Amino acid sequence: MSESQFRNLAIIAHVDHGKTTLVDAMLWQSGTFRANERVAERVMDSGDLERERGITILAKNTAVRFAGVKINIVDTPGHADFGGEVERTLQMVDGVLLLVDAAEGPLPQTRFVLSKALRLGLPPIVVLNKIDRADARPAEVLDEVYDLFIDLDATEEQLDFPVFCTDARKGLCRRGLEGELGDLRPLLEEIVRTLPAPSGDPAAKLQLLVTNLDYSDYLGRLAVGRIVNGVVVANSTVGIAREGGVGRARIGVVYSHEGLKRVEVERAVAGDIVALAGLDEVSIGDSLVDPEDPSPLPRIAVDEPTMAMVFSANTSPFGGRDGDYVTARQIRARLEKEALHNVSIRLEILGNDAFKVLGRGELQLAILIETMRREGYELSASKPEIVTRTIDGVKHEPMEIVQIDCPEEHVGIVTQKLGSRKGKMSEMHNPGHGRVRLQFRIPSRGLIGFRSEFLTDTRGTGILNHLFDGWSEWQGPIAGRATGALVADRAGRTTTYALYHLEPRGTLFMGPGTEVYEGMIVGESTRDADLDVNVTREKKLTNMRAAGSDEALRLAPPREMTLDRALEWIDADELVEVTPMAIRVRKRTLAGNQRSNRRKTAQE
Repeated sequence: MSESQFRNLAIIAHVDHGKTTLVDAMLWQSGTFRANERVAERVMDSGDLERERGITILAKNTAVRFAGVKINIVDTPGHADFGGEVERTLQMVDGVLLLVDAAEGPLPQTRFVLSKALRLGLPPIVVLNKIDRADARPAEVLDEVYDLFIDLDATEEQLDFPVFCTDARKGLCRRGLEGELGDLRPLLEEIVRTLPAPSGDPAAKLQLLVTNLDYSDYLGRLAVGRIVNGVVVANSTVGIAREGGVGRARIGVVYSHEGLKRVEVERAVAGDIVALAGLDEVSIGDSLVDPEDPSPLPRIAVDEPTMAMVFSANTSPFGGRDGDYVTARQIRARLEKEALHNVSIRLEILGNDAFKVLGRGELQLAILIETMRREGYELSASKPEIVTRTIDGVKHEPMEIVQIDCPEEHVGIVTQKLGSRKGKMSEMHNPGHGRVRLQFRIPSRGLIGFRSEFLTDTRGTGILNHLFDGWSEWQGPIAGRATGALVADRAGRTTTYALYHLEPRGTLFMGPGTEVYEGMIVGESTRDADLDVNVTREKKLTNMRAAGSDEALRLAPPREMTLDRALEWIDADELVEVTPMAIRVRKRTLAGNQRSNRRKTAQE
């Protein structure tokens, strides 16, 4: 195929606006699958975590054929924490399909991914999805999209974008805001007509930027990227341009994409997106070049991390019970592998058994921990901390734009909570249908632990989105958690009798029959100080009986500590213990007498 027979397209949008669902519909309607082969929704979200959380975490490639043209489609994440994935994949495409919810309109991550695309000069096609919603307002949302383009300094050519309305779940679309809904053919025709064919010369010297790495059990590491110039041939020798110089390697197998499958080909030309086997030393950002006349491409530039967390081996008395990989050496090897594949992750070695992982946000780091947990790793994780910079001798910290959509009656408490966390309101919009949209600028550290409070305060009806918004001078101290912890003072199993008498002291994290150890946190205290408690106490039996004394004690349901909730809740002197079978919260120092001394020293 020549380069004119390709179109390389990325689908970008905010979380849960329907990117993956639309790709599904394009795969079915382009004939990639027959109707009887449709076995699952969201086939592009192949990971268990992606299906459970309903978000795209890793960018993925697929391809459909329409009117003799091969359309390579990249499904990108919509969450800003996975911005490294977005930045990598936009290097591979020549245009973007911007998906916006016809009711919610552009949200913070819409701005984030669109700004990346416009900065690269990529032409857009705008799709207003979920047009079937009862509260859809396509005309108003389209005006908001135009305002967003103008705000992001889009060129006149980028502002002259085609508009489609879709119901991705049913695979229906129409051109413009009015008219009958039909199949996706008009959208596919517009992609072929509007998006430019890849610029590149098959006769020129080889240039390919490695933007992703994959792994095959049979072939080892696979380098994924788009051929900018030249031709890639199986079993040929190429140069690998790294930061330290140019080396040589031999390509084994060349794969092209057809639907959700990789198809082995003998050669691939400029414009196609390919996966190459045999390049075991290649890394993301390297260029494959002509070994005799190398001309490397610019390396991928990724925004710096703003959040850090310390990972260490699990040293609790229960350590090693559940996991297959429990040593610091195994944890370090896994984190080094992650840093190799994920360009937005940084790794610093703090000692023999502690590793500082820097990323874009709490969600990205929580996803990494959950992935490792499911792979059989045991580890301890510290409280998330922000990354600071010194600019001209002044301490700076990362800032976030926070957009909140909540019922009118909760505006007061939300404004109060964000104000105490150094948030400043920049916008308030009340459309008049009972919900208000608020926008704040707040330090990133002010959002640590806020989401669970926010959901409680708004009775689960609020929607919170945030986006990195540059660096500002240090905003001053922010009050941390206002409550203490209920800490087990001995090992054993919890009893109903002990927990029943502890309920007035706070909120419990576990029910009866749970095995605990000294220093393990069993609940949240109602006071601002920690309290060592005996949760294994049993009722003393005597020969005396009173009416009603032996009635069953009833406990309130405990608060289940999920990984996300535990990372938000813990304080600086606490750790989250993560194993394949359990999430526990513990004190960094387990012995109660040593802990009290350390606390006194810290206060001094």
